[in-house]
Amino acid sequence: MTTEAVAPKSFAKAGTLVNAIIPEEAEAEARAKALRLPAIELNSRGASDLLLLAVGGFSPLDGFTDFQTSSSIVDDMRLPGGGIWAFPILLQTEDAKVQSLKSGSEVVLRYQRHDLAFLEVEEVFAIPLRDWAKKLFSTDDSAHPGAAGMLSGGNFAVAGKIQWFGDASVLGVDSHWLTPAQTRAEISRRGWRTVAGFQTRNPIHRAHEYVLRTALEVTDGLLLHPLVGETRAEDIPADVRIRCYQVLLDEYLPRERVLFSVLPAWMRYGGPREALLHALVRKNFGCTHFLVGRDHAGVGGYYGPYDAQHLLQSLAGDGLDIVPICFDEVFYCRRCGSMASRRTCAHSSENHLTLSGTEVRRRLRDGSPIPEEYTRPQIAAILAEASR
Repeated sequence: MTTEAVAPKSFAKAGTLVNAIIPEEAEAEARAKALRLPAIELNSRGASDLLLLAVGGFSPLDGFTDFQTSSSIVDDMRLPGGGIWAFPILLQTEDAKVQSLKSGSEVVLRYQRHDLAFLEVEEVFAIPLRDWAKKLFSTDDSAHPGAAGMLSGGNFAVAGKIQWFGDASVLGVDSHWLTPAQTRAEISRRGWRTVAGFQTRNPIHRAHEYVLRTALEVTDGLLLHPLVGETRAEDIPADVRIRCYQVLLDEYLPRERVLFSVLPAWMRYGGPREALLHALVRKNFGCTHFLVGRDHAGVGGYYGPYDAQHLLQSLAGDGLDIVPICFDEVFYCRRCGSMASRRTCAHSSENHLTLSGTEVRRRLRDGSPIPEEYTRPQIAAILAEASR
């Protein structure tokens, strides 16, 4: 485990959260107005981005990014004002009719027949898809899920500030969802000065436990914050993963030191850049530290196993304002009889048990057992039941 910066004293450095939510008393008027406006239909990725913009998860952004801002992020990982940011937040569409939208006009943003927000059009621009995909994902290979999603998401982007009047439950979020403001308030209520954020899209297993317990040794509390937006079809569904986390919360971790919530974001599989995005978002949710494992947000062989850690470490003293806590690959060592990493274990790799997500999914399909050294039996049982 390594850290590369002094912890911020509080989450104040995260700055003021954007709040683009129309007050409840004005919702009825907003919905009536929406009936008179042209609509842009969102896919699940656009709807997730919209929600996080509205509640401040993507602060300081207050809307879908324009060409200048997007270009600055793509080329330099910086906003035009100099702040660090990882990905442009693009409202992509294939509808060529958006080119007729005028600057200053309003449209309603709709998802699955539900009106969610207004957007004040700033500009409409053609996206240099392949150029930006190569810079953001290090490839324009359609086998890469993030690059493929961008390349198929539409040639045009509509930029502008948003105002939310919708219902977050439309996106499938439930009682586990806390906004950044609610999360910060709960952190303050608990009196935590230092908080480690944990990102995962996979079911919890013993290597995760090792990381979480180590983080709890050096911080006041933990934000267990699984991503529950769109992932690949072969990934374990979010509701199953939540049941797995619940086992850990109910039986193995100190509940008073762990705050569990979900992040309704979609997975870009963007490697180092997405690790940076995950860290910046968790800073907005009140974290002072962020856990970064091996091949964070990676897919296939597109990124080096520690590229994400190197990027965050390089930015830790350059305006990142959240401390990366970096872990080597964690495994079960048969000689040690415990979880370990290369930093803590003297034994050769033939003594180490590691299972990839692909191998776990294969075992679940085949009905093969998942070793207890890899994950707790209660969690393995949940995964086996869900795979039948």
